[in-house]
Parts: sequence; C-alpha cells; structure tokens
Amino acid sequence: MAAFRDIEEVSQGLLSLLGANRAEAQQRRLLGRHEQVVERLLETQDGAEESASLHPAEILTMEKEVAQNLLNAKEQVHQGGVELQQLETGLQEAGEEDAHLKLTRELEELKEIEADLERQEKEVDEDTTVTIPSAVYVAQLYHQISKIEWDYECEPGMIKGIHHGPSVAQPIHLDSTQLSRKFISDYLWSLVDTEW
Repeated sequence: MAAFRDIEEVSQGLLSLLGANRAEAQQRRLLGRHEQVVERLLETQDGAEESASLHPAEILTMEKEVAQNLLNAKEQVHQGGVELQQLETGLQEAGEEDAHLKLTRELEELKEIEADLERQEKEVDEDTTVTIPSAVYVAQLYHQISKIEWDYECEPGMIKGIHHGPSVAQPIHLDSTQLSRKFISDYLWSLVDTEW
C-alpha cells in the first residue's frame, strides 16, 4: 500500500541517481529516506501482528468494557431525564403556589374594596338621612318667604322661575353670565314682600 509505494519511489530515485552520476549528498538523502520508509513498514507490521496476536479473552474483555461504558452513559442520560422531570414538576408546583398566592392577594384586595364600598354606602346613607331632609326644609322655607317657584330644568347659566307676588305672578328670566351675582341677589330680594 502506501509503504510499498514509498519504497518504490526511493528505489527509483536511487536508480536515477546512479544512472545520472549525481552528487553524493543526494545519495545519502535518498538512503536516509529509504531507511525511514523501511522502519515505518516494520512498525506497521509489528502493530498488525500485535492486533492479530490478541487472545479472544482480551477482545471479549475490551468489548465488555465498551458495553459497560455504554450502559453507564445510558444510565446517566436516564438519571438526567428523571432529574429534569423532577425539576419541571417542582417548577410547576412553584407556579401553582405562586398563582395561589396571587389569587389570595387579589381576594384580600377585593375584600378591602368591598369594606370601603360598604363604609362609603353607610356615609351616603347617613348624609341622605341628615342632609337631604334639612336641604328640603331650607328650600321650603325659602319658597314660603320669597314665593318663587324655580325652574330647575332650564339651561345652565340661566335663572328661571315664577314669582307669586301679592296680586300677580311675575316670570323671572335672568342670564347669570351677563349679570353680576350682586345684581341678581338684589333683584330677587326686591321681589320679596316686606309686609307680613
């Protein structure tokens, strides 16, 4: 094979050297190369003889070692898979616990909001039971004193109503955007009858 080709090349080189009658240096170089090729050939033959000289028991032992190494590698892969599955399970459980904690927090926040709403509802109930009746009383008192019936559905900025005076009902139509508050107040008080 490759060693025999090298020997052939060296031999041809020696022949050409001898035929051409070249310098002695070329001969030494080619001879050194020839020796190297022969040594390589001998080493290759020794390696082949060693491989062939292995006993079947040694081959069987080596095969067992390789098989055992393969089994060990498969076991490590299996153990790694089991550990991965355990980690995934732990991660899922941690996620569920986190979701449970989140839901618990949201529930507590909703309970606080509900308590605030109940408190505000009680305050509104108290305000309506106290403030509205007193506001109604004050409005009725103003109506009896001023005898003005207000139009609450008029446009914003407009003051409308009817004044029921001693002899005639008089309409009220004032634009608060063009009149001062003092003028409006004075005008409305001028409508009130001073005789009791």
